[in-house]
Amino acid sequence: MKELDPLVFLAVFHEMLGPLLWLMLLIIVAGTAAFVALLLKERTIHSKRLVRAELAGLLGGGLALVLMAKVSSSGFTDAGGPADWFLIALVFGVGLVGTIVIVYSILGWRVRPAA
Repeated sequence: MKELDPLVFLAVFHEMLGPLLWLMLLIIVAGTAAFVALLLKERTIHSKRLVRAELAGLLGGGLALVLMAKVSSSGFTDAGGPADWFLIALVFGVGLVGTIVIVYSILGWRVRPAA
């Protein structure tokens, strides 16, 4: 394989995840759009909200690793070389960042009761 073809990645992910792939893509697009719209609206990042989102991101990274172990035919004990561990760290990182963006957006857009 001399070049990267996005359709090959799409086919592989669809084979591994099935209908969950489309749900995940929808959540990614909607979460990113909500985050960008929130940043444009507020013009700042709130540190308290970000810290809460980061704590939830740790859980999201762990859940991404669990999902990876469920849909692949190998487990963490099969990781042998640096490339395997890099991929595991990458999956955790993507789950972490994705969860941070989505949770930050949810916390920012939720309706606060009038005091």
